[in-house]
Amino acid sequence: MVENDRFLVTNIRQYLNSDNPKLGEDKLIQELSEFSCPQNSDIEHFLKKSAIEFTKKNQSVTNLVFSLKSMALVGYFTIALKPLTVRGERVSNTIKRKIMRVSDFDSQTQTYTMSAYLIAQLGKNYTDGRNKEIMGAELLELAWSIIEDIQYMGGGMVVFLEANDEERLLAFYQDNNSHLLRKVWLRTIWLPFHK
Repeated sequence: MVENDRFLVTNIRQYLNSDNPKLGEDKLIQELSEFSCPQNSDIEHFLKKSAIEFTKKNQSVTNLVFSLKSMALVGYFTIALKPLTVRGERVSNTIKRKIMRVSDFDSQTQTYTMSAYLIAQLGKNYTDGRNKEIMGAELLELAWSIIEDIQYMGGGMVVFLEANDEERLLAFYQDNNSHLLRKVWLRTIWLPFHK
């Protein structure tokens, strides 16, 4: 559990692994049922239909973000470990040097493959205006905080996310990219996601 002066971040495993009658899977399902994201139905669908199973299977872990002021669920993010393959000609020499330290190079395909942390989901809760209690940048910062803890305990240096190729969404990540790159010492690769 991570807490700052405005938010509480709870790994859903705390619900799933608890003997406390105030927690447990039924309470988690109830919390998730109150989440709404009309801007992106995939974000809502994943949280309500897949997050629990993905966590049980260790495919990813979802973290719920609660406002300390209202104690309402205001957002969530999901983190996974995923292999990332990058073609050598698509990155600068500086990035290549950084990637070479943590990847395997395939000379036939001219690709680098490495383990990376994926911010797989990131969404705000629009139920009853709760989306106004947290900024997207704050939600992203909370995800980074968890990833930094994981990196400290287990290593790794590459973090990426995949985003729909929508101008507003890509602009959001680009706007936050420079701040986050400074914070994590160029450990980020942002990739547009194309369905």
